[in-house]
Amino acid sequence: MTDPARKPDSDIVREAPIPLEKCGGAKALDVLTDRWTWLIVREALYGVSRFDDMRSDLDIPRSVLTSRLKKLVEDGVLETRQYKDPGARARTAYFLTEKGQALAPVFMALMQWGDTHLRGGRKSLALRDSRTGLDVRSALVPLGAEVVPFNALKLTVVPDA
Repeated sequence: MTDPARKPDSDIVREAPIPLEKCGGAKALDVLTDRWTWLIVREALYGVSRFDDMRSDLDIPRSVLTSRLKKLVEDGVLETRQYKDPGARARTAYFLTEKGQALAPVFMALMQWGDTHLRGGRKSLALRDSRTGLDVRSALVPLGAEVVPFNALKLTVVPDA
């Protein structure tokens, strides 16, 4: 509710409380630079780890995927592991590091915002705590409050979303 004694322009903030170079959010955008990077992290959060599978899911140009994966590995968000299918050459798979897994709540908040504000409240994915079966959502929680760890999330596709 608006305080009638307040001057109309008193809600106007003229500068951010901290400069860009000291802002963790601005620093994060140095790593998570564009839409493709976010979508690659999304794939990794969903467990997709192979280059060709990511490329197919995202319909991303090979050169773009290669450069973004390289940067995410250099920035410590992804790590590489070698795998070899029977009869095929060795290939590289990409997995989230601990630093990458820490992006799960950020991405889930972004997904929750998109579902609410861009999809009319329709969810395409239900998030549940695999330990309790309870639905979870992204929110700010007080320090010391229980947080559902990434590996305890159960993702369930919501039909007809």
